[in-house]
Amino acid sequence: MDDYLQDFIRESEENVTELNNSLLELEDDPSDEAAMDSIFRTAHTLKGNFGAMGFQDESDLAHAIEDLLDEIRQGRMEVGPQIMDLVFDGVDEIDYALDQIAEDGESDIDADDTIAEIRDAIQRGGAPGEEDAADEPSADDESDGSDAESDGSADDATSDGAVAEAIAAFDDPETLADADGDVFHADVDMGDPDMKGVDGMFALEGLSEDLELLGTTPEVDAINDGEYDDGFDAFVAAESAGEVEAVIESVGKIAGGIVSAVDADAVGAAAEAADEEPDEAAEADDEASSDGDDDSEDADADSESSNSDRGSNDSGPDTEQIEEIQTVRVDVDQLDDLHGQVEQLVTSRIKLRRSVEQAQLDSAEDHLDELDKITSSLQDTVMDMRLVPLKKVVDKFPRLVRDLARSQDKDIDFEMEGTDIELDRTILDEISDPLMHLLRNAADHGVESPDEREAAGKPREGNIRLRGFRERDRVTIEVEDDGRGIDPDAIRDKAVEEDVMTREEADGLDDQEAQELIFHAGFSTTEEVTDVSGRGVGMDVVRDTVTRLDGTIEVDSEPGEGTTIGLSLPVTVAIVKILFVQSGDEEYGIPIKNVDEIRRMEDVKTVEGEEVVTHDDTVYPLVRLGEALNVPGETKNGDGMLVRVKESERQVAIHCDAVSRQEEVVVKPFEGILSGIPGLSGAAVLGEGDVVTILDVETL
Repeated sequence: MDDYLQDFIRESEENVTELNNSLLELEDDPSDEAAMDSIFRTAHTLKGNFGAMGFQDESDLAHAIEDLLDEIRQGRMEVGPQIMDLVFDGVDEIDYALDQIAEDGESDIDADDTIAEIRDAIQRGGAPGEEDAADEPSADDESDGSDAESDGSADDATSDGAVAEAIAAFDDPETLADADGDVFHADVDMGDPDMKGVDGMFALEGLSEDLELLGTTPEVDAINDGEYDDGFDAFVAAESAGEVEAVIESVGKIAGGIVSAVDADAVGAAAEAADEEPDEAAEADDEASSDGDDDSEDADADSESSNSDRGSNDSGPDTEQIEEIQTVRVDVDQLDDLHGQVEQLVTSRIKLRRSVEQAQLDSAEDHLDELDKITSSLQDTVMDMRLVPLKKVVDKFPRLVRDLARSQDKDIDFEMEGTDIELDRTILDEISDPLMHLLRNAADHGVESPDEREAAGKPREGNIRLRGFRERDRVTIEVEDDGRGIDPDAIRDKAVEEDVMTREEADGLDDQEAQELIFHAGFSTTEEVTDVSGRGVGMDVVRDTVTRLDGTIEVDSEPGEGTTIGLSLPVTVAIVKILFVQSGDEEYGIPIKNVDEIRRMEDVKTVEGEEVVTHDDTVYPLVRLGEALNVPGETKNGDGMLVRVKESERQVAIHCDAVSRQEEVVVKPFEGILSGIPGLSGAAVLGEGDVVTILDVETL
């Protein structure tokens, strides 16, 4: 795919996410001016970028959304659920078009219906089902329209005088004389704009898109800078006055305007006067350009420059994909560090080779130590470069929760905290779907309906929180709701009903163990199947994904109070520090993070037929590695070493013949038929080419 198209897609996807989140902020607080400013910047960038890349339907749709939002900003329409649904539908259509462009390089969406619906809402002053705010000002609008439709007959003398005055003030009447087609003058009324420069710029672009803009008074640059009073004069070439009126009416930034045909004789006289008395003509307008360039070309150039500047929008979001992170931002300092480390690596390699060739073993050992330091530093730098903020995945979730709440007729306040924490790119890609499922469950099955919450003495609005925080080399992500919670008694009954366990086994579970049954495949206490989260599908997949990433998942729920599900994940899974142990003729690796203590073998006791060892009055079942894995070769049953596993992983002690060393290795997890072998999780290839099996202490 063309590099420019890829950049366009990445930037536009970021813009769509930013637009969605700003719209949510506006929906939550219609007076949020910062959100409104962000919305206009982003929508305008989308419109310009789509147009520049030749996707006109999408550009027109973004333009319509922009005009609708301007009606809200000007106070002519109010923020309401139906209006915001309409805006979000338009944004979704743009997002879908981007998916098509990313897939095929083109889009086949037909945006006419959506654009018509948006334009209809603008005309009515509200979406279907909302109060029609357009009824009150319609009298003024009709008055303006009737004046325009009469071709100025109600006040021809005044109109002619205004046109003549505008022509006289125009710095290059020859542009009007040389225009192709009929020339019209528009007395553009900008009303009382909040941002004169921005609104003036939008107004000029709106006129330029559908008409040939010949020039303005004051000039385009001045209008873009907000240097005008209540409006400005514009000269355009068009087929009829009605066409000009329709365009003016469609431009959201323009409050109104009077359109008049420009008499060719008046233009000719003005042009002759300009040729005969250039000094006087120049004095007629202090703001006229001194370079004598064609205003039409100036207008087009200014418009193109303005579009280009805003299209690049240096203040906009970074161009990184959300759904699948294919690019990461790299700090320049990291690149400098990486470059320096590679230089050191090359130098050290040369020194080492020279020492080996000259049989200087002492020197070679020193160079090996130096090489080890450099590679460790290089490893740290590269791993840091792979880290991506959590927000790259979760920034789309506010819109997801908003739509879920609307579909369920629920009021839900959703907040995210700690989204700046960083994880490895591969982990973020894997964890996005599980997080989305947890949010769906929280919105669908967790948070109650407003009436149910009110009956339970709760606020009608429910709350869902997603928070992330880091502790050393692990990141915890929690999804919390204040909904109905998980009833352990209902879980026990359901487990018996679905033959997951017997009644005796179910009654023997404590509340925590009962609640964790939600991760059992196909298990659910919800009778109703919904379009949002289904029934009994997904929570087992969430657990399996987290486990595969070397993470853990916990549930904490209080019936009637809410549920918190926490995922604990490593910052990175690419490189793991391993403890190497010997059993018989084989060598195995145990992840250091799972090890609590290493010590010599001690007295073994037997409890209920099982071998155990004790530590601080705590009993640990003994697993003899040679017997568990049927290791070939003689093993030491009477002595050897004990590796006590952390209780957070499993309360067990592992016997092995010897503990040799610790080393960082790249672990490749077993896949296919090997993935189900108890006690084994993967393998690592050592520098000399030997393959070492990595143990899974939880299933050993």
